[in-house]
Amino acid sequence: MYKILEKQVLSDVIVLMVVEAPHIARNAKAGQFVIVIADEHGERIPLTIADHDPAAGTITLVIQEIGKSTMQMAGLRTGDALFSLAGPLGHPTEIEEYGAVVCVGGGVGIAPIYPIARDLKQAGNRVISIIGARSKPLLFWEEKMRSVSDELIVCTDDGSYGRQALVTAPLKELLTTQGHEIARVWAIGPTIMMKFVAATTRPFNVPTIVSLNSIMIDGTGMCGGCRVAMTDGARFVCVDGPEFDGHRVDWDNLLSRMQYYRDEERTAVDRWQQHSTAAASRQHAQAAVLGR
Repeated sequence: MYKILEKQVLSDVIVLMVVEAPHIARNAKAGQFVIVIADEHGERIPLTIADHDPAAGTITLVIQEIGKSTMQMAGLRTGDALFSLAGPLGHPTEIEEYGAVVCVGGGVGIAPIYPIARDLKQAGNRVISIIGARSKPLLFWEEKMRSVSDELIVCTDDGSYGRQALVTAPLKELLTTQGHEIARVWAIGPTIMMKFVAATTRPFNVPTIVSLNSIMIDGTGMCGGCRVAMTDGARFVCVDGPEFDGHRVDWDNLLSRMQYYRDEERTAVDRWQQHSTAAASRQHAQAAVLGR
């Protein structure tokens, strides 16, 4: 059991948890992930480590409520515990002194891009960061990103904060004006965002690294569920990644595979919400009886 020491609500659908996990905290590096199980009957969910503190023995996870399991996980409170944590898993980010680099974080992808930007900055790189979300309420960690960046560009799709633009717009401008200086780009966020970031950098021949979070089951390479088609053959995200050359990913295949279980996911959410509503009604009724 892994105790939740702190919980923060970052938006209506995003929560942050600081979890007691000394072994993982001592060994974690930027870019790696953990497999989380909320309770003994839960499914295995891959989450990139957003931060870690070896001295305190903690890791930070940022969770977006998408399906039943992430909703259940986000409902846990400070003092509760996660049933299981396995990690750190995957290859860490290759941190070197490249020169000028761009780190792009979209939505909940801002969390895992933060330790990468931080470590790149510490390695002596000039870090330009671009973060974006659909609207201001979904933006978080602006100041944390600013603290590890030489330049920070903030975008929202609807213009409710920062610049009204997709993250690819300022990225293209940077590549057009400073393309000869930018050594590498990292992008983490929705799959469709990473696809278009890779498409934006391709004409400029700037190496682009993306962190993939495909369908994952066991996290050990045994099941093959996280298979991703590349131009030079298939790879498994859990053991070969999670970071890959964005110019080699078959994005259409990946987007198609991620739709496979949408019906089952909707059914699971509906059942979970019905169960939660029924449980809340029972508790209310019991409280009313006891209060008489």
